[in-house]
Amino acid sequence: MELGRATNRGVRLRNRSALLSKVFLDGPLTRQDLVRSTGLSQPAVSNVVGDLIDEGLVVEAGAAESDGGRPSMMLRVAPRFAFAVGVDVGETRVRVELFDFAMTQLASAAYPLDPRRTEPAEVAGHVLAGIDAVTARAGVAADQVLGVGIGVSGVVEQGREAVVHAQSLGWDRVPLQRLIAAGTDLPLHIDNGAKTLGQAEMWFGAGRGARHAVFALVGSGIGAAVVTNGVTYRGASSSAGEWGHTTLVYGGRPCRCGVRGCLEAYVGAEAVIERFREARGGQPVPGEDEESQLSALLDAAGSSAAARRVLAETAEYLGAGVANLINLFNPERVVLGGWAGMALGGLLPAVRESAGRQALRQPYEQASIELGLLGVDAVALGASTLPIARLLTAGGVRIGEPAPPDGPRHFTR
Repeated sequence: MELGRATNRGVRLRNRSALLSKVFLDGPLTRQDLVRSTGLSQPAVSNVVGDLIDEGLVVEAGAAESDGGRPSMMLRVAPRFAFAVGVDVGETRVRVELFDFAMTQLASAAYPLDPRRTEPAEVAGHVLAGIDAVTARAGVAADQVLGVGIGVSGVVEQGREAVVHAQSLGWDRVPLQRLIAAGTDLPLHIDNGAKTLGQAEMWFGAGRGARHAVFALVGSGIGAAVVTNGVTYRGASSSAGEWGHTTLVYGGRPCRCGVRGCLEAYVGAEAVIERFREARGGQPVPGEDEESQLSALLDAAGSSAAARRVLAETAEYLGAGVANLINLFNPERVVLGGWAGMALGGLLPAVRESAGRQALRQPYEQASIELGLLGVDAVALGASTLPIARLLTAGGVRIGEPAPPDGPRHFTR
């Protein structure tokens, strides 16, 4: 008897998770759409959808167009059922954003960092200040927030509390989760920023519909998220995707990680700006920070042969790096994102040409190379999906709430 109840409960949880995830990712949808897309029976869909509506996760959003019969009601997630905070811990700033359950951004805050010295305690302080700022601006109480997702540079070692190894920042086993948790009771989810960018583009952007893709984050540093069969590949200790520290030129330019010839030493924003400074005979590049300096390089391309040469070389180097990704992982898509990747988007045709010369012909012809669709907010947006993903997997049950009932109906929040 107990085994039967447990089996029924497990089936019902899977059905709730499948239907809620489908509405979240692809809604608005009708009940008939859900029957067709999930393979569940009409009674099962009606039963679970009824529960999700009663519990406030899903709402009816008007009637679908009808061919003459009784119109079907469209279903979507209820935007104010829950909220999530997404944080992008970059190398030049900490960006904190608040989203509702429909993934509409409600508020944001940004705090500059000194790229020459990124102190973990300072980062934690900015994250905590940002959480308070965005929830206050949106009028959202702490108990309405599912959790805080944080995308950060470097290797994130998961465990009872996440520990960050970021060699380029001088971080060695930094207990970032503990530092942030000292100032908030909200659940914390920490992952590598390239991986959160990849999650966002898979769910909402240029990765939708792909099963095998690589998402390249080009910012001050370089990283990548490798998705195979729809799942992010992490490796033995979650360090998979450190694309920026693959060797492009043996014994080449010094990289911030302490090695020579890394891809990041040629196409990371800091490296591109430094190569432009050298091309200018050592003259400083105009601008107060990396973003304004990279913009100055792009603006100079119309009148400066040195700027054009640096950008052409950058496209060649980046194309060679993309070719390595294609040869190694055979993706359907390679998506370039990150603030510098988006700024350098005009180089995409040259990057494709370079990758085509360097990659094996057959896997290159199967792959598309595209820009991300979500812009500079992709890391924070993807980070905010970490607590959302947990809710979807749990069939809409918050941490600390009872499990969904295994009977026909109902429970209320």
